[in-house]
Amino acid sequence: MTFEEIQQRLAAKFGERIGALAPANKDASLVVPPGDVVEICRFLKDDPDLAFDCLMNLSSVDWPKKNQIEVVYHLWSYAKQHAFILKAQLDRAKPEIASLEPVWKAADWLEREQYDLMGIQFQGHPDLRRIMMPDDWVGHPLRKDYAEQTQWHNITTTRENSLEGYVRLDELKKKAAEAAAAKKEVLQ
Repeated sequence: MTFEEIQQRLAAKFGERIGALAPANKDASLVVPPGDVVEICRFLKDDPDLAFDCLMNLSSVDWPKKNQIEVVYHLWSYAKQHAFILKAQLDRAKPEIASLEPVWKAADWLEREQYDLMGIQFQGHPDLRRIMMPDDWVGHPLRKDYAEQTQWHNITTTRENSLEGYVRLDELKKKAAEAAAAKKEVLQ
């Protein structure tokens, strides 16, 4: 099915809760109300004509100027060989949405990642805790206003300029080449 056919199928089932497809450079997407995301996703999975049996990816985008965090769900149907993208827009000050872990088990770690890095609270998640950052890390590193701590448990989080590392590496290579050339001259 095309994105348009899937959107029409959802509009027939959910009425005014389903808006128009948002055009995009590559793939269209559909913004749904956060409170309806579980019901809509359950329908997308269980309807035999849609059969979205895979949550391929779950990501999010921080929009500070809009005061929103947008959760993006990429769905795939192995049986029907079609894809669809859903989005839900959350209040940035209190980003909360129901967990899709009961619908797709793949949501477990994907939601934990978004909780960890963006601070999204997935209500009803069976084990919502950090997955990448240490448990006592302060803040959510993928938010656009995130200010990195200078240290964590007396370990510096500041990194040197990687270009300076390449310059030092080049200097070491030059010195090694000069030493090899000098050694070769001595042996001749």
